[in-house]
Amino acid sequence: MTATPTTPAPSDWRLGVWRSFLRAHATVVRQLEQELAAVGMPLSWYDVLLQLAEAPHHQLRMAELADRVLLSRSGVTRLVDRLVAEGYVRRERSRDDARVTFTVLTAAGRTALRAAAPVHLAGIARHWLTRYSDDELRVLGELLQRVAHRPQS
Repeated sequence: MTATPTTPAPSDWRLGVWRSFLRAHATVVRQLEQELAAVGMPLSWYDVLLQLAEAPHHQLRMAELADRVLLSRSGVTRLVDRLVAEGYVRRERSRDDARVTFTVLTAAGRTALRAAAPVHLAGIARHWLTRYSDDELRVLGELLQRVAHRPQS
């Protein structure tokens, strides 16, 4: 059931829930960033490499990649520039449309992702999954999907 949209008063207890969500997100992300940094992989790099690893043919258009990693197009361009310099991805022009550029995961990128994955997955388990029962995670997943898949108004 969704509530009728109303602007909350500054003293509304629900704003405390919102702030708790933001603090929890920031805390977990900070911890995951620190753990990945210890193995030489910024979290933003991991996210890009993972999106490409899961994409068909291990490639995405730059606009699609920006949407998936929740960065601006200019932000993802700078990030991809760094990943190209590391040899983890390459840019490739579309054969069908010269205006389209794909970001393609390289063998070195797959190797780096595989090396960082155990650290990242252990961090997710430690900082997130162990805090909830499976039933709580299912409910939380359903609740978060309401926001993640809600049409923009």
